[in-house]
Amino acid sequence: MGTATSYGNVRFIRHHGPKDYRIRSIDTSRTTSLGTANLRQEGLKRLDEELAKGDGRAALSVIRDLQGKPSGLRCFGAARQVPQRLYTLDELKLNGIQTSSLLSPVDATLGSIERNLQLAALLGGTAAWKALALDAQQLLYISLGLLFMWSLDAIAYNGGIGSLLLDTIGHSISQKYHNRVIQHEAGHFLIAYLVGVLPRGYTISSLDALKQEGSLNVQAGTSFVDYEFLEEVNTGKVSATMLNRFSCIALAGMATEYLLYGCAEGGLSDINQLDGLLKGLGFTQKKADSQVRWAVLNTILLLRRHEAARAKLVDAMSKGRSVGDCIDIIEEVIKDVDI
Repeated sequence: MGTATSYGNVRFIRHHGPKDYRIRSIDTSRTTSLGTANLRQEGLKRLDEELAKGDGRAALSVIRDLQGKPSGLRCFGAARQVPQRLYTLDELKLNGIQTSSLLSPVDATLGSIERNLQLAALLGGTAAWKALALDAQQLLYISLGLLFMWSLDAIAYNGGIGSLLLDTIGHSISQKYHNRVIQHEAGHFLIAYLVGVLPRGYTISSLDALKQEGSLNVQAGTSFVDYEFLEEVNTGKVSATMLNRFSCIALAGMATEYLLYGCAEGGLSDINQLDGLLKGLGFTQKKADSQVRWAVLNTILLLRRHEAARAKLVDAMSKGRSVGDCIDIIEEVIKDVDI
């Protein structure tokens, strides 16, 4: 990617033990004078509670209890998708899609910030050397100390400290970078919900990810509840439905950037994750290209159709709203004719 950090890291979440099977249902047959929206909000409040406890199965059960019901959730897994077949690059171009600008992300914004920081560090070090009149031995010791810290970060934390610092500085000094990251993650969130995968949570910065996960090796990104997908992956056989969902979610962040800015900067880890899955399933290059092209076209068309929902979702995510609140916004904005 040309930099020490990246964003748009899609994470699928494993679930643990029998306790996940303690599931309570929402009584969607109950009616109140407050109408159907209140039932949905009650269910989404329960959803946030289950997610806060880390109970993914119960959270997904809440969603499925309300799925497809007038008093519940109309949009979960209800995306109108394009037929799956082999699409040529010319067909994608006819739909206004240049895959070279979408599938080859280079983080120019953060890369520029990184280069400027390196230049500033070099100039600052030179100024300090002259001001403090350091001799050659002192300079050697300082250089060895810095090299040791860099090596420790690379080996022990997989570059996590450097990535954290660079990402934090990027969010602080570049509104362009900050906005791109939020747009990217909103794309992941929206497409996942529409194709039937429940978002578990999201982080906009590496610092947020550190606070939530307690690990320097976790990048900012959107995580999902999908134990069914993981179970299929562990067997070495993934159904077409599951693969289609994963493919669209993986490409959604880059597709969002492409639609807004003309090219993608974040999402290299998403591409690598999808590529690794397709190779692990034994896909030939031709079959993998077919899968990716369909997913690109399908995801782009969904994002275009639901642009208003994505824009509202960006605003909610920038304010740190809960998963339930974000879902409620999607359900409010998307009209029946667009499902």
